[in-house]
Amino acid sequence: MVRGFARSHPRPVLDRIEGMSADLLSRLVEDLRDGELDVAEAVETLRALALPATVRTPEAAIDLDRRRRCGFPEVVYCEGKTPQAVVEIFALQCEHGETPFGTRASPEQAAVLLERFPNAIHNRLARTVRLPGRADGLREQVGRAPVITAGTSDRPVAEEALETLRWMNVGTELIVDVGVAGPQRLHEVRSLFEGSDAVVVVAGMEGALPSVVGGFVDCPVIAVPTSVGYGASFGGIGALLGMLTSCAANVSVVNIDAGFKGGYVAGLIARQKAVGRRQ
Repeated sequence: MVRGFARSHPRPVLDRIEGMSADLLSRLVEDLRDGELDVAEAVETLRALALPATVRTPEAAIDLDRRRRCGFPEVVYCEGKTPQAVVEIFALQCEHGETPFGTRASPEQAAVLLERFPNAIHNRLARTVRLPGRADGLREQVGRAPVITAGTSDRPVAEEALETLRWMNVGTELIVDVGVAGPQRLHEVRSLFEGSDAVVVVAGMEGALPSVVGGFVDCPVIAVPTSVGYGASFGGIGALLGMLTSCAANVSVVNIDAGFKGGYVAGLIARQKAVGRRQ
């Protein structure tokens, strides 16, 4: 429980303080000594004091407080930005200890990012670019959220969800082409998604697969409609409406082609459940 210092100085106030006065620092140390703050809380408080909440560039206002508030840094939606603007945002995030992740990156944007950050991971199909964190490969993955596609045409959206979960350090894998036109295929891979913390299901056409998956698992199913389908699918609206009217009680739906959003929501659920198991 945080008392004393943090109670008398709410986070929005702390985030606006430029520098640390001796009085504030003394009270923080006293709260830590008295057990009113643990080490992790003290570190986050110091970080809030030391970092600006927002850094502005000519083309963007970068939210450096997002990870503290929401668990993860601000994600860069690259579409519509110049390559130079995307590079500048990535660089500023790196300077402040964040791990950048960009979605909907064009080939031109990705090329410039890779030139500036040679260790960046570019998934061309997903149109994502992410920088590995300092502890990548060393950290234990938190939770499990596989991604399932109805057809191979849905794969670009599924790959965006997959890259999002990898950035979040959530255990995941891709299960491809198990749509309802061949229901035996889903049954054959049930062992790959049963027992998960959340499942992302990506489907176009009539959008039936999330309902079927929902009938096999005891976790949330995040349904992602895609714009894959013939004329009457109306660019994914048919799949969206089918998923919204699902009879499976554990199905929730995100926007058309929103692989990032589906992956992010599933990742938050998976991480929360994993933390609960450890406590």
